[in-house]
Amino acid sequence: MKQAILIVQCPDQKGIVAEVSRFLYAHQGNILEVDQHVDEEMGRFFMRAAWELDSFALGKDEIASKFQEEVAYKFGMEFSLQFNFPKPKMAIFVSKLSHCLFDILGRHHGGQLEVDIPLVISNHQDLRGIVEAFGIPFHHIPVTASTKEVAEAEQLRLLEEYEVNFVVLARYMQILSGNFINKFPNRIINIHHSFLPAFVGARPYHAAYERGVKIIGATAHYVTEELDAGPIIEQEVARVRHHNSVAELVQIGQDVEKVTLSKAIKYHVDRKVLAFRNKTVIFY
Repeated sequence: MKQAILIVQCPDQKGIVAEVSRFLYAHQGNILEVDQHVDEEMGRFFMRAAWELDSFALGKDEIASKFQEEVAYKFGMEFSLQFNFPKPKMAIFVSKLSHCLFDILGRHHGGQLEVDIPLVISNHQDLRGIVEAFGIPFHHIPVTASTKEVAEAEQLRLLEEYEVNFVVLARYMQILSGNFINKFPNRIINIHHSFLPAFVGARPYHAAYERGVKIIGATAHYVTEELDAGPIIEQEVARVRHHNSVAELVQIGQDVEKVTLSKAIKYHVDRKVLAFRNKTVIFY
């Protein structure tokens, strides 16, 4: 079913839900989903509405201007109008760890993620066989300190060639430049363990083991120039006990990471994420 999806934000005030509903009803909109949230501290209203497009009286290209004219200007709204077609194109960046990649490819193959995956980019060759077994082009682009700028230019060229809409860093162990990030604002999703900032460095699970942690978590977020500090999309935790070894902590952590990342991807693909300042509103 073809759907139109409207996401709005504005200062909180009376009558917003009624006016949006009136607009959709007046143009024969069959509403499928509505969710709204008020952030009382900011005095800000957020709303997501999805409706059936085929029976809607306005053409696809008319909706935004009509909504601006009939509703948005009255409330000082900022809004985005999106559609659930065509499927967005998602590029995956990986290094050597395979758990998040496997999970994404498996869910995609099983029809759980409504995306196209036109390519996978990696700075290592290790996962080529896995990717090509799913019939997806694999591009190896090595990255060193001296070649980073050239490598990113080639990555961006490929993303443009394949008309990629957003990027998922499935344990891609490289820091993206500000230039790269600015090409995809709130359209690069990263995953990492939630030991940060307490346990930094290359062996966080070992450090956490030494401290006797009781929970392990993962954070999926949009990438910004401030490392690992972008708007959070999803977080999950799992309890651990004193008898768990370091290897078991790593396994538990990887299980949490892949589930968290896949949830974040689905929220993004389903147009259920609104990034505002350095936070997100997730319309469940």
